[in-house]
Amino acid sequence: MADARGGNRLAKPRPLSPHLSIWKWGPAMAVSILHRVSGNAMATVGLLILLWMVGAIAAGPDAYADFAAVMGSWIGIIVLIGISWSFFNHMSSGIRHLVLDVGAGYEVDRNNRWSTISILTGILLTVAFWAVVLLA
Repeated sequence: MADARGGNRLAKPRPLSPHLSIWKWGPAMAVSILHRVSGNAMATVGLLILLWMVGAIAAGPDAYADFAAVMGSWIGIIVLIGISWSFFNHMSSGIRHLVLDVGAGYEVDRNNRWSTISILTGILLTVAFWAVVLLA
């Protein structure tokens, strides 16, 4: 008997390809997922903060003072650190993807090594950026 999709209802359901149970988590998979997460974070949260800032500037000194107070609070600093990490992580993994686009670095060991370096670079650049911002 055929179901609505034209398949056999009596046949054993097959797993979708690629089946998740055959994949092992590794640095290359993590950097790929983090690249998507950081891009989406910049596109949503970063855009909302930018629009809020521009709107506060347009609304006058009192509205901008409110914006600055929120962004200067502990929760605002955490959000800004997250946005800056998103930027530096996305940039470092984007450079990694650029190298992969030219056909280099596909060997498993090299790919895993550069994936780990990409993640660490995003973290280190974020720490260095905020060290300069907070100490200068």
